[in-house]
Amino acid sequence: IPGVEASTGALGHGLSIGIGMALAARIEKRDSKVFVITGDGEINEGSIWEGGHRVPFLARWPGKIPAGGECHVPAMTIDVLPTVAKLVGAELPKHKIDGRDIFPLLECAPDADMAHEAYFHYYGTNELQAVRTRKWKLMLPHTYRTMDGQAPGKDGAPGKYKQVKIEKPELYNLVADVGESKNVADANPEVVQQLLALAEKARDDLGDSLTKRAGKGVREPG
Repeated sequence: IPGVEASTGALGHGLSIGIGMALAARIEKRDSKVFVITGDGEINEGSIWEGGHRVPFLARWPGKIPAGGECHVPAMTIDVLPTVAKLVGAELPKHKIDGRDIFPLLECAPDADMAHEAYFHYYGTNELQAVRTRKWKLMLPHTYRTMDGQAPGKDGAPGKYKQVKIEKPELYNLVADVGESKNVADANPEVVQQLLALAEKARDDLGDSLTKRAGKGVREPG
């Protein structure tokens, strides 16, 4: 699976072999079950830059999901539960959950859009570090680790990360610049304000240790 291998290196190559074997077995049995594989980002650098958490999401359902289709609308693993539940006719939990149905994205529907107003990137101890809505991503002030410019690991010993602090919000257009190399905040002040307002909504609901906010909607996991 070239796209997976390109984005995840050696792990992607291993996944390609394993997925190919599993799919071959299903096809031989004329199996029409839904087949989904994705990751949690832990193989990457451990940050909310795209290289730290973006992973492939593959889905196969003969007759329902178009073969070879692609969708570039963002989603999160929190959306898998409600999506699968709807497909199999299962009831969702009675209490509030964060995920939403993303099957229109899997169908590659031409009008498919984000299932959420925005995705909020929390990391560390409840630190709201970024906000994503469609093509825009706003990096909020925080400190992150990076190996940029650092000596790599050697003889089994890991390299040492350096800490970098983002002093003010940085805006990136992920369609034009997935590598997040060009901060376009100054050229798009209205977008910055829109995403800052979304960040405030998230802080009010889920809190944010970076701004010492306690969320009104914080609840136990599950």
